Amino acid sequence: MALTVSVDEIVHGSRNSLLDVRPHWKRIRLREIASVLNGGAFKSTQFTKGDGVPLIRIRDVGSDSTDTNYVGEFDERYIVEPGDLLIGMDGDFNCARWRGPRGLLNQRVCKVTLQGDQYHPRFLDFALPGYLKAINDATSSVTVKHLSSRTVEDIPLPFPSLHEQDEIVAELEKQFSRLDEAVANLKRVKAKLKRYKAAVLADAVEGELAGESTEWRSVRLGDIATSVRNGISTKPVGESGPRILRISAVRPMTLDLNDVRYLAQPHDEFDSFRLAAGDVLFTRYNGSVDLVGVCAVVPELLERTVYPDKLIRVRVPSEVLLPSFLVIAASTGEARAFIGSRIRTTAGQAGVSGADIKAIPLHVPPLQEQHRIVAEVDRRLSVVREVEAEVDANLQRAQALRQAVLAKAFADKPSDPPREGARA
Repeated sequence: MALTVSVDEIVHGSRNSLLDVRPHWKRIRLREIASVLNGGAFKSTQFTKGDGVPLIRIRDVGSDSTDTNYVGEFDERYIVEPGDLLIGMDGDFNCARWRGPRGLLNQRVCKVTLQGDQYHPRFLDFALPGYLKAINDATSSVTVKHLSSRTVEDIPLPFPSLHEQDEIVAELEKQFSRLDEAVANLKRVKAKLKRYKAAVLADAVEGELAGESTEWRSVRLGDIATSVRNGISTKPVGESGPRILRISAVRPMTLDLNDVRYLAQPHDEFDSFRLAAGDVLFTRYNGSVDLVGVCAVVPELLERTVYPDKLIRVRVPSEVLLPSFLVIAASTGEARAFIGSRIRTTAGQAGVSGADIKAIPLHVPPLQEQHRIVAEVDRRLSVVREVEAEVDANLQRAQALRQAVLAKAFADKPSDPPREGARA
């Protein structure tokens, strides 16, 4: 749905300091300093994956590339140059400078081009996102939110003198460069943790974490499993009642038991789909290929819970195969590669079948070694989880600090008057 109140009402009623202005500043409508161009309705029959001109779609805003090209004729006004400011007109109303190659502006994306020299481009970059977020928050939606170019043109931006704009931009860039360096370091740490985790799992299934001596046997999961079953297809529409996991509850080696919806029918209709401690859940379908066939162990449950048809429940005899060892083995190496080879895509959804899960190749050591491997993997990964949590907390702090710096820039006390001879 579209916006049902004016932008002025949103700004006037907002408590977000990113929408404030210093007392001596004026405001100016975006249309008074810039033009806004909506993208063209290019024919999808002329989209390609290689030939033609890069086509910038709404999902590409904030990126440096697109996987879609266009081979038809086009109006040159839809050309996007590197550095042009783009806004996504659906969803989250993201805006960013285009960092990719010269391309074409597709529909549901608009391009903002400053006219004249009364507004600093970087000052616009810093000011505009706060207004777009406020508009997004005020836009009601049943499905997808929509933004109009008229609303964008009507945004009442802060309008200090060019001298103040220059000073604010210089200070923000200095502080953000420090923040960006810190964030980049944190992201490098996360990447190293991901590689270390992958190495731990590889060592686990290759016998590097096991004791000396024992032989491993090669089997298919279906040779050991006592049950491999899809979940229920009943739509969760209740506000209370039987808990049913969302598909998103299962992520690689983790299960979020709070990620649930509710079924309207009574509990006893779903007893055969009730989860128990030691069950292993695999994702059967997902929009992301990387999340298809990932799995996690069900812990002890405090409340009765069932699972949906896009998950697969696997039960194994724990005296032969520990569920936690199964999750380790299925998350790396030959087993994970096998799952990847069986993934099929239909109508934008990637998936595997129960037969694929049964056919997963496993190398299984004796039970005593499984216990030892599981304990060592858990010990090492618990350290990883602790460090990841700290890194994520610091990333959140960095984002909060970025917002605080921006807020101070727009709502701080008045600066000294422009120096004689300064730009005005």
